[in-house]
Amino acid sequence: MIDKLAWLTFQDKQLLCARSHGKDIYYIPGGKREPGESDEAALVREIDEELAVSLSPDTLRFACEFSAQADGKPAGVNVRLRCYTGEADGTPTASAEIAELRWLDSRHLDQISPVSRLLFQWLVEQGLIR
Repeated sequence: MIDKLAWLTFQDKQLLCARSHGKDIYYIPGGKREPGESDEAALVREIDEELAVSLSPDTLRFACEFSAQADGKPAGVNVRLRCYTGEADGTPTASAEIAELRWLDSRHLDQISPVSRLLFQWLVEQGLIR
C-alpha cells in the first residue's frame, strides 16, 4: 500500500490538480509522510515544496479517504489517499517536481489517476465540484 496525503482546494467548482514532470496524468497536490511525521506536518511540508504556499496547520481538517490501484504500478499495488482541506497563504505555483497546475472537475476524469477518480465522484456528490 502506498500511503499518500492530499490537499483539497477549490475554485469555481473545480479542484486544484498537479502534473509532475514527465507524467501525463494529474494528481491531487500532496505527498508521502517521512518517518515519524504526522499527516498535518507532512502535508504542510509537501504543499510548501510543490506549490510554494504555506498551509495553516490549525485549519487542516480531514475530509475523506479513498484507495485504488496505483497508477503505473503492478496490479495489486494500491494507493491510499487521505484528503484534507485547509487554508493557505500565497498563490499556488508549480515548484519542485511539478510541471503544471490546473483546475479540474468531473469533465476531466480521463486525465487523473484511478484514486483521484473516486475522489472526484465523491466531490461531485458533495456538491464541491461539477
